[in-house]
Amino acid sequence: MNFILWEDSKDMLDLLRTYFKNYGANKGIAEILAALAITFFLLLISILAHFILKKVILRIVTKIIKNNKLAWDDILLERKVIQRVLMMVPGIIIYSAAILYENKELIEVIQRLATTYVLIIMFFVISSVLNAIDDIYRTKPISKLRPIKGFLQVVKIIAYIVNVIIIIANLLDKSPLLLLSSIGALTAVFSFVFKDSILGFIAGIQLTSNDMLRIGDWIDMPKYGADGDVIDITLNTVKVQNFDKTIVTIPAYALISDSFKNWRGMQQFGGRRIKRSIYIDVNTICFCTPEMIEKFKKIHYLEEYISEKEKEIEEYNIKNNIDTNQKINGRRMTNIGTFRVYLQNYINNHPGINQEKITMVRQLAPDEKGLPLEIYGFTKDTIWVNYERVQADIFDHIFAVAGEFGLRIYQKPSGYDIRNATCNDNLNDINKKVN
Repeated sequence: MNFILWEDSKDMLDLLRTYFKNYGANKGIAEILAALAITFFLLLISILAHFILKKVILRIVTKIIKNNKLAWDDILLERKVIQRVLMMVPGIIIYSAAILYENKELIEVIQRLATTYVLIIMFFVISSVLNAIDDIYRTKPISKLRPIKGFLQVVKIIAYIVNVIIIIANLLDKSPLLLLSSIGALTAVFSFVFKDSILGFIAGIQLTSNDMLRIGDWIDMPKYGADGDVIDITLNTVKVQNFDKTIVTIPAYALISDSFKNWRGMQQFGGRRIKRSIYIDVNTICFCTPEMIEKFKKIHYLEEYISEKEKEIEEYNIKNNIDTNQKINGRRMTNIGTFRVYLQNYINNHPGINQEKITMVRQLAPDEKGLPLEIYGFTKDTIWVNYERVQADIFDHIFAVAGEFGLRIYQKPSGYDIRNATCNDNLNDINKKVN
C-alpha cells in the first residue's frame, strides 16, 4: 500500500513540476513550488477534515449522547474527550500524506512533527479521560470514603513524563529506552522538583487507607485556619470550605504531620456533646432551712426527691442518735445539692437531650471563680443551629433559676459593681455621721 502511495506521490510531483515548468519556472523553482503546493494541499485537507469532524461528526455524536439515558458519556462529552480525540485526525492525515514529498529527509521531519502533535493531543486526551473517570467515580457513594483524585493525578504525572520522553526521543530520532536509562541520574532532580507531589501522594495513601479523611467531613485545623467541610482531596492539597464560605487549602502531608479534629465521629454518633460549666459563688452555699424545703417540695422536678430525701435523712439521724439541734450534726440537705438534683432531672426531661446517652450534672474542683457545676450530655441533633439552640435553652433556664435556690452565679466585678460598692460605702459613712 505504501509503495502504491509512493508511486502516486512521484506521479503527482512530476505533474506539478511539469506544470510549473510550462509556465517558465526553472527546475529548482519548480521543485520548491511543487513542494509548497503539496504543503498547501495537505493543510487544506487537514482544515477541511477538522471542519467536517467538528461541525458534522461531533454534532451527530453529541446529539446521540444527549438523547440516550447514559450518564457516563455525557461526562466524556463535558470533559471534551471526544473533541480531543477528533483533534488527532489532522495530525494522522499529515503523517500519512507526508509521503507525497519526494525528499526522504523532509518526509521524516514532517512525520516527526505530526507525531509530536498527535502525542501532545494524546496527553490531553488521557488527561480528559482521567478527569472523566474521577467525575463518574464521584457519582458513586464510595467516592466519599475512597477518593481517587490523588491517584489519578499520579497517573497524569507518569503519563506526562512518559509522553515528554517519547516526544524528545521522536524529535531526536533516538530510542525512548536510551532516554529512560538516563533518568536514573536525574532522580535527585526529580525528587526535588516533585517533592510536594511525592509527599502528597504518600499522605493521600495514608489518609485513605486509614480512613482518616473523606470528602464531606467536617474538620477543624486552627493552624491553617480551617473549620469546615472537606470539598476536595487532590494529590498535593486538601480543600476545606469554612462555614463563612471561605476556602482554605491545606497541604496533604500536613494532615499527616500535624494534628486535626475530624467531627465525623460526632455525626455518626447521632448527637453532639454539651459540656459546659457555670460557677457558683461559694458564699451562697448553705444548709436548707425548713422554709426552703417547703418551697422546694412545690417544684415539679423535686417533689419525689425531697420526700424520699427527708425520710432517708430522718431515719439516718434517728438510727445514729444525732442531735439535730446543731446544724453541723447529722445529715442535712444543702441548696447546692438540691440544685444539682434539680438540674439533673431537668436535663433528663429536656426534649432536646438524647436520653439514651449519658447525662450528668457534676461538681468540679473549686477555684478562684467559685464552684464549677458542669452540665454533661448529648443533643439529639448534630445540626449546629439546633445544637446551639438546645444548649442556650438549658443555660438560659439555669441562670434564671439559680436564685430560687439561694445561689448566686459568679462573675468578675465590673466597673459598675465597683462604683456601686463605693457609693454604698459613702452612703453608709454619711448615715453613721448623721446618726
